[in-house]
Amino acid sequence: MAKYPKYPTHIPLNPLFKGAVATLSAAGALLRPARADLVAAVGETTGEWQLQRLKERMLADPTGTGRVILEEKPRIKDEFLAQCWNLPPHTFGGAYAQFMKQRHFHADDRPPVRFVDDAELAYVICRMREVHDLWHVLFGCHTNVFGELALKALEFVQTGMPMTGLAVAGAQFRLKPQERVVLQQQFLPWALRAGNNCHDLMTIYYERHIEEDLDDLRRQWRIIPAPAAPKPTPKASGPSAQEGPSAPAPST
Repeated sequence: MAKYPKYPTHIPLNPLFKGAVATLSAAGALLRPARADLVAAVGETTGEWQLQRLKERMLADPTGTGRVILEEKPRIKDEFLAQCWNLPPHTFGGAYAQFMKQRHFHADDRPPVRFVDDAELAYVICRMREVHDLWHVLFGCHTNVFGELALKALEFVQTGMPMTGLAVAGAQFRLKPQERVVLQQQFLPWALRAGNNCHDLMTIYYERHIEEDLDDLRRQWRIIPAPAAPKPTPKASGPSAQEGPSAPAPST
């Protein structure tokens, strides 16, 4: 147990309390998947062992970029978003700015890391959380329920974080049967193929590429774009039929 806070937002917990937070947060997240704070708490209390593996993978990145990211600890905040506003729409940064504008998202909206007991590992999960919307842009992945679950599946392939897999396993059962078939036959196979094909997403210094052409970056990083968003089914309910904030697991 960490007796004292290791970073400003850290809340040290003993194993018993951490297990309780994980259990209660998981139950709450399944009932209310739009609660980013609950989803984030599950990710932080169940995946610390995997965060260590991700950190080691970043350190071992043959290009050296993963190590530089860990050393410099860049942040995707509203200040970064402001740098993208005046970029042409065909650039990575310009496309990201338009993505955020269309959905009324703010980069600062991500919940802070609280329950990871190592400051370095807290940054790793913070980085995952903050680049999530950049991955939406890279993969052309919409933000309805299909897009969010598909991207979570891709994140699981790329990072192995338990919460991403749990989000896909649990939240898909909130779909109608025909919607679940679309997810399983189109979007999950795409996530497996795209996640295994692309560059290691945790070792890309995205901030250095905002002025580059998005299509060029997709080719460079071996990105396979997501399937087109399916049309809403009759009487579709809630987030499964609309573009909007992440319904199932908006953050790890």
